[in-house]
Amino acid sequence: MKPLEIEVFLCRSDNFGVLIHCEESGVTASVDAPELEPILAAARRRGWSITHILTTHHHGDHVEANLALKEHFGCEIIGPRNEAVAIPGLDRAVGDGDSFDFGLRSVQVIETPGHTAGHVCYHLPDSKILFAADTLFALGCGRLFERPASDMWHSLQKLAALPDETAVYFGHEYTLSNARFALTIDPDNARLVSRAAAIEEKRQRGEFTIPTTIGLEKETNPFLRAADPAIRRNLLMEGRTNEEVFAEIRKRKDHF
Repeated sequence: MKPLEIEVFLCRSDNFGVLIHCEESGVTASVDAPELEPILAAARRRGWSITHILTTHHHGDHVEANLALKEHFGCEIIGPRNEAVAIPGLDRAVGDGDSFDFGLRSVQVIETPGHTAGHVCYHLPDSKILFAADTLFALGCGRLFERPASDMWHSLQKLAALPDETAVYFGHEYTLSNARFALTIDPDNARLVSRAAAIEEKRQRGEFTIPTTIGLEKETNPFLRAADPAIRRNLLMEGRTNEEVFAEIRKRKDHF
């Protein structure tokens, strides 16, 4: 199979728009639908007709253009079963462990409650790609609006269990702020220090920081590293549970 084609662009102020295209079958999916015009412009630029919307969660900055895109293209909207009533235009509800075909590839659904109660991520194992939206960011994770920290910690462990080489496409360009915060939690991590410097330079050039990889996040993202002894010492939380350490990191980021 030919590799999937992926088009990444900015929507709203900091949302990522993502189109994925399978050349052999001709299908194209928009991962979420944060804003109509940039999505239409990207589709026109590539000459693609959107056949699917893969909705990750119900927040307005991820579903705003659902109905308009459906009217324009007649696309099928797939989204989380546990948020079905809040997803505009939903055609197919999916939950943890479900799979469906996207062209010649299988998409696996991973339920990741935390940011919202029913948030899902979409994993394409054959292509080694994960669309994580607002569960896992580069050097960060989503705010906890609808579920407790323990739920988000367990959701992140599901994603961390994927192969290290998995490319992760996330929902927002928050990486520079995340890097600066991560250094306050894990300042002696040489890999993080080097990565943070590279991110500073990349953002100064106006470049995106997407995608990341599961392996890179496991090395440098403090939200995946609650078990790390150095982080626990820095937080004065030796002997506490992973969930407690993660909750403290999330609380500190909320006030950063």
